[in-house]
Amino acid sequence: MRFALACVMRLVLLFLAAATLWACHSEPEQKAVAEAASRGGRGDNPDPALVTASPELLKRLRVVALSEGELREPLRVPGRVSIEEFNRLARIGATVTGRITHIDASVGLRVKRGQKLAVLNSTEFSDTQRGFLKALAQKQLNAVIVDRARKLYKSGVISELELQRRASELSQAETEYNAMADQLQVLGMSDESIALLEKTRSIQPLVPVASSIDGIVMERHVSQGLVVQPADVLFVVADLSQLWIVAEIPEQQAEWARTGQEVEAEIPALSDRRVKGHLVYIAPTVDPETRTVTVRMEVANPDGSIKPEMLASMLISGRVSKLPMLPAEAVIRDGDQDAVFVPAGADRFRLTPVKLGKEIGGQRPVLSGLAAGEQVVTEGSFHLNNERLRKELEQ
Repeated sequence: MRFALACVMRLVLLFLAAATLWACHSEPEQKAVAEAASRGGRGDNPDPALVTASPELLKRLRVVALSEGELREPLRVPGRVSIEEFNRLARIGATVTGRITHIDASVGLRVKRGQKLAVLNSTEFSDTQRGFLKALAQKQLNAVIVDRARKLYKSGVISELELQRRASELSQAETEYNAMADQLQVLGMSDESIALLEKTRSIQPLVPVASSIDGIVMERHVSQGLVVQPADVLFVVADLSQLWIVAEIPEQQAEWARTGQEVEAEIPALSDRRVKGHLVYIAPTVDPETRTVTVRMEVANPDGSIKPEMLASMLISGRVSKLPMLPAEAVIRDGDQDAVFVPAGADRFRLTPVKLGKEIGGQRPVLSGLAAGEQVVTEGSFHLNNERLRKELEQ
């Protein structure tokens, strides 16, 4: 019994001695950890976002305070590309009834104003030329009669009243001649062709169908041998150097749009290419079914890369928001988010995540993460980040 009690006492003494030795040994380690934490970045830094800059690196850094700027909140509405119908679209038809004898134009052909697209044979055109030649002959005859009457009047053979009557007949003949010449022009005959007809007296039954604008043939509704009427549309020609982008704005935001306002549009088919233009039309009424207002912007298309009926998104400046503006050079990409370095002491800087808007003139609006007046590192942020990454690798 005494022997067992002695063994237990020995074990207790050994346990107490071991605990004392462990406490003495761990105290310096705990003290070292506390000192490292209190240094806040010197030595082994447990905070990966905190960087201590060397004196050489500090000279390369520039710290600025964030200023507040105005940001216009864009309104994005779906739209589509359309042909400018008022001045750059022509529906071309025949001026007389006739049968198509020849076709010179096909869809996609680029044509000039006055260029021949097709030819038709028309008896109506022939009859008009015949009427013109008849009026020409009558005018010339009356001119001879008046010239002779003037001589007879000077000789006293006829009276002044008779001379005036014959002069009146000449005036009527000239009026008829001019009316027939105008009718030939309406039917598509040029001044040169009319002069040639007057000289040769040769009737030409073929009527050219010509383009009235420079552009591209978009549609063709005619085939050889077809009899056409003046009301028929034979070709559609469009000038695509200037186009519309048409969009529908919800009635709640309709007040944001103003005629003449500069707007932008993104075209997905052209890798989200942005084009600029001006609003040229705002509908005076709201569509009762969609509760939207139709707007049109005009865009230049000199290279023809924008095609009618392409989908687009129109961007219209809306509300004005005041937000901190951050120089784009200060932004560091950390993983999948944006971040900046902010001062955290005399020579320490902390990498702080931020949410930013799109760059505008070298500045990015800060949506969250920082406030106006806070300081950030602009020049040298790249070198600070390299130092942070090096420390992480060492640890």
